[in-house]
Amino acid sequence: MKKMIVSPSPHIHSGDSISKNMYGVLAALIPAFLVSLYCFGLGALIVTLTSVASCVLCEYFILKFLFKKKPAIHDGSAILTGVLLAFNLPSNLPVWIVIAGACVAIGIGKMSFGGLGNNIFNPALVGRVFLLISFPAQMTTWPVAGAFPMTYLDAETGATTLSLIHYGDSIAAAGRAVTGLTGGSLGEVSEIALLLGLIFMLSRKIITWHIPVSILGTVAVFTGLLFAGAMLHAHYTEGTADMQALMDSARIYNPLIHLTSGGLMLGAVFMATDYVTSPMSKKGMVVYGTGTGIITVVIRVFGAYPEGMSFAILIMNALTPLINTYIKPKHFGGK
Repeated sequence: MKKMIVSPSPHIHSGDSISKNMYGVLAALIPAFLVSLYCFGLGALIVTLTSVASCVLCEYFILKFLFKKKPAIHDGSAILTGVLLAFNLPSNLPVWIVIAGACVAIGIGKMSFGGLGNNIFNPALVGRVFLLISFPAQMTTWPVAGAFPMTYLDAETGATTLSLIHYGDSIAAAGRAVTGLTGGSLGEVSEIALLLGLIFMLSRKIITWHIPVSILGTVAVFTGLLFAGAMLHAHYTEGTADMQALMDSARIYNPLIHLTSGGLMLGAVFMATDYVTSPMSKKGMVVYGTGTGIITVVIRVFGAYPEGMSFAILIMNALTPLINTYIKPKHFGGK
């Protein structure tokens, strides 16, 4: 029988740490933040700074006065939560609503479970969904990206790409997908900037490819099948007028629109890949990502909300313990 021999110290350390990875993710978010500043101006800056400051202060006070622990906000986790929450908000959201969302994200989504490493759900998404349910009008009033001059509360507003396809204006939605000029949350306006962040994190081995690729791949395949079926149905329908109407309707399933619209890219790259709330094994990550992609498409296409990414991630967050139980990583030396 072979025995595993563990040598005495010193051992080799990989160099990873919580703060290093947190600040690495923040660095990956810089391109998207710069694009949001260009598109939304002062509003993007106000919302982001308010969200970050509120998250940091909320965590500081909870650790110091409720947990009676030395605050450890320097690890970057509260800052990252603040930035990600801001990236899920419109740039004209009033400051007091941003503060409320940040307090829920940290106080309920994170600290109520015991703090960093113990939370079940992604804190930023907990804050975002709370605001969406509590303040639906303010959370769905989207400033138009690149509308100059760029103001804050009185910014010019318009519909998002997903709202257009949800309510039947598929032609305009297709045009938005091509140009990329659409309203939405701070972090949704540039898929290219988000992909640059993904490449940076993959190169630094902050995350692996399994979750982002499985989410995006599932959405592409699922919507592609729906799109192909709808187009075939339209093609074989008799009557020119009916066929044209069906073809226009079929565009709501266009994979390109779904991949380049809404919070899909932001969620797949930065939200679903959260260390604490995602599975540990690579196979588990693929299952998690596939489930997230399917739920997102189901909500977008058949549900009442135009966007389903936040709800999909939170649902799969809840299933992560189950995935970890049945899909375990191979133990060291195991076959």
